[in-house]
Parts: sequence; structure tokens; C-alpha cells
Amino acid sequence: MNLIPLPAFNDNYIWMLHDGQRALVVDPGDAQVVFAAIKRLDVQLEAILVTHHHHDHTGGVAELREATGARVFGPLLEQVPEPLMRLAGGDVIELLGWRLQVIDVPGHTAGHIAFYTEPEGEDPLLFCGDTLFSAGSGRLFEGTPAQMLNSLGKLAALPDHTRVCCAHEYTASGLVFAHAVEPDNQDVVNHQATVQTLREQHLPSLPSSIGLEKAINPFLRTHLPSVIRAVQQFDATAQDPVGVFAALRTWKNQF
Repeated sequence: MNLIPLPAFNDNYIWMLHDGQRALVVDPGDAQVVFAAIKRLDVQLEAILVTHHHHDHTGGVAELREATGARVFGPLLEQVPEPLMRLAGGDVIELLGWRLQVIDVPGHTAGHIAFYTEPEGEDPLLFCGDTLFSAGSGRLFEGTPAQMLNSLGKLAALPDHTRVCCAHEYTASGLVFAHAVEPDNQDVVNHQATVQTLREQHLPSLPSSIGLEKAINPFLRTHLPSVIRAVQQFDATAQDPVGVFAALRTWKNQF
């Protein structure tokens, strides 16, 4: 299995998996980026996975499907270019010999889904769209804080060695906020140095891992006293878990 992040637009990643002959892509907002990759790698695009309906994740779907015949798989409850196989949490699909599980993760959008797979002999993979970013999480455009907190909890429960394939290169800015929330978190400081080196070399900071995110990501750490104290300095009314998460999200929006 070969995992490749294909940069698109200003900061998107279209994730590609291929076995040297066949490929799938996740959230192809730009068809031309994918066409260039399949030509360069000499692979056949067989499947397109979509996590949510935003145009920077779906803009290339129709063109790619028409040109390659690739099958499209996307969320049950969102407007994605037809035709496609609609999926919801608990569904399982098999593509290119890999078994992918669907996880419902509403919050960023109302019907957002994620894809999780455990390839034999390799670390698990999570394609989480705009639900989880490295050191951050997606904005709440359609869902509620309670939904997003629950969705992130599902992802945090995955094995620590799961590779986290986020859809945007937001890590550096996320770490700046994470440091503001937890200035004494040495894991955040250490990862800032790592990410700075990667980005100076024009390399992606992703994939991350669930274990790393639990150490650095304030949105996965809202149950910890250090984060609760920081959030309550921002908003003293944040008392229960959902309130703390909602206040943290508001803080990040204003940061």
C-alpha cells in the first residue's frame, strides 16, 4: 500500500492510496491534481471516497468519475454529486483488497463521515476529512459542540498508532493555539520544532497519529485539568464537558 498526500488549492490534501496498479482517492476537490498523479504513477483510479459535501472536497468528483469510471462512495445524508454509494456509520466496504469501516462524525457538517482501515502488516489509517486536524478540529458549520465532542471521542478511541490523514495542512497554526492553551505542554513545543523543519523543506506535516494528537491536540484534551483551567480563564461559564469544548472552539475561532 502506498499512501500519498496530493496538495491542492492553498492547503488541502487529496489523499491517494495505490498498490502500483489500482488507486483510490479521498476528497478530490481538484480533478487535475488527481489526473496528474495517476498519469505519473501509471495507475488506474478505481474508487473515490468523500467525507463531506464541501466543494473543496467534492469539486473534482464528477470529472474524475466520468473520465475513469471510478466508483464513488460518500455520506448518506449529504449532497454529493450522483451517482454514488451512500454510506453511514457501521458500514464496511472492500476496495482494492482493503477493508474500510465507516464512522459517523457529525459536527463540521451534519452528515460528515470518516473512513478507517487496518491494512495487514501496516499501521491503521484514518481519513477524517475536516473533523480532526493535527493540533485542531474543524469548525462547527452545521453540527453542535456536543456532536463534535462525541465525534472526536470516537476517533480518539482508535489505536494510538493509527495514521491520521487530515484534509488540510493546518498543523503549524494549530500548534500555535495549542501552545496558548497549554504553554507547559512539552509535547506541543517539541512537535512545533518538528513541523517547522518539515514545512521549511516543503514537506507535509501529515499524516499524524492518534497517539500524538492525544498528546498535543487541545480538542482531544478537554477532559484534562490543564485545558479546563485555560478554557475557564477564557470563559468562566464553561463548566461541563460540552461547555468546555464549546468555549474552546469559540476561543479558537477568535484566536
